Amino acid sequence: MFDIDMQPKWFPVFYTLQERSYTITEIAQHIGHSHPSVSKIVSEMVKKGLVVEGKDANDRRRNVLSLSAHGKEIQEKLKFQLEDVENAVEGILNATRHNLWLGIEEWEFMLTQKSLFRRVKEERKQRESRDISIVSYEDKFSEAFKTLNAEWISTYFQMEKKDYQSLDNPREFIIEKGGEIVVALFKDEPMGVCALMKMEDTAYDFELAKMAVSPKAHGKGIGFLLGKAIIDRAKERGGKMLYLESNTQLEQAINLYHKLGFKKVVGRSTPYERCNIQMELDLMNSPSHLTF
Repeated sequence: MFDIDMQPKWFPVFYTLQERSYTITEIAQHIGHSHPSVSKIVSEMVKKGLVVEGKDANDRRRNVLSLSAHGKEIQEKLKFQLEDVENAVEGILNATRHNLWLGIEEWEFMLTQKSLFRRVKEERKQRESRDISIVSYEDKFSEAFKTLNAEWISTYFQMEKKDYQSLDNPREFIIEKGGEIVVALFKDEPMGVCALMKMEDTAYDFELAKMAVSPKAHGKGIGFLLGKAIIDRAKERGGKMLYLESNTQLEQAINLYHKLGFKKVVGRSTPYERCNIQMELDLMNSPSHLTF
């Protein structure tokens, strides 16, 4: 209609060059496209006679792009098209109840606060959590308790004597000594475990220990649900302080413990060589409702 021979994909580059000369890298940064994409578009526009290459007047080592004489003619013609399109769009906006531009601005603001990817990831976790159930330990879960823990320990460290004691005989070394074990089932398959161990200590009532989640179930929030279940059970039993030991190499686990409310402490002895961080949770002042 306006007799302007231009492909839509050229427009962002063309519009940018109306201001002044730019390098390909600067254009790519300005419009948010990749360097190869802009380079290809510029080549097409050079062939069409809309853009010319030259040297930067202030730095002869830099190649810059600018509109050609033909490009500037198009620029003048384009002004009328842009004016007519803008007036037509404004006419629609004035005739409708909702301002589309304000709506887009609102959406963009919300997405800067939390990306669509992160929102979808959270929705997926919430949906999959409906297939997760936390149940009390039964002897039929003994193999899963041992296998899941031995898997992560052997991946990062060496199995130690204390590991074999509790993993080979969880009922004797944990449950019969006043502790508990919870199991996370995902679609009825054991995918995570965690223990609440009774402590004979003046400072701590219980220890959160032997948390393990199958690599097949990472990202489903199972670790969080296990930790929350252990915290809830410690509170139900009148616990005031909950303790744990870990290693800073396990970044995801440490982040999870922080999310659950644990804080770093120092100065306690430990039977594990791999332990280089100790944490505690004040059960009396921890949040009653924890969410993903």
